Amino acid sequence: MDPLPVGHAPELLPIFQSYQNTLGFMPNSELIMQRRPKLVQALGNLRAAVFDPEGAVHGGFKRLIGHVASQAAGCRYCMAHTAGSSLLNGIEEQRLAAIWDYRSSPLFTDAERMALDFALAAGSVPNDVTDEMFDDLRRYWNDDQIVEIVAVISLFGFLNRWNDTMATPLEAKPMGVGEKFLQPHGWDAGKHGG
Repeated sequence: MDPLPVGHAPELLPIFQSYQNTLGFMPNSELIMQRRPKLVQALGNLRAAVFDPEGAVHGGFKRLIGHVASQAAGCRYCMAHTAGSSLLNGIEEQRLAAIWDYRSSPLFTDAERMALDFALAAGSVPNDVTDEMFDDLRRYWNDDQIVEIVAVISLFGFLNRWNDTMATPLEAKPMGVGEKFLQPHGWDAGKHGG
């Protein structure tokens, strides 16, 4: 489905301006979704809550959690977006480049590896989280942090389904990030390449 131009739903202009300010571009997912403005508004509120800067889990790391969950779901659009937004939220290029090897990379802590393993299991269909895995996660993360981690995974559960079903075309900035950091590991834009 083709994205509609900004301004199609004038009530969304403040939300769209915030995307422009934080990302430097308008996500085509929202431009498609604006056919139902209340969906964009609800998603904007959910996103703001999930990525609350006062949260207990670092905002950049939350994007890496979303990246791994999207990798499990196979959503190339969301993989490129989370890679780009992780850089905008304090993740160093070396860590992003090592995300595919997080289990063995010295750039990730044991706590981070456990959270990313959890995201990979929770992002899979069917859900692959076990009681043991949840207990292991609790060794490193408190209940408030776990709620935030699962909220990120759940948000991307929606976004992965939306963008893969709509074959949302990737914008230039996330496409560039995907080509630079993800393509060397086998990523391509697939149906999102426009």
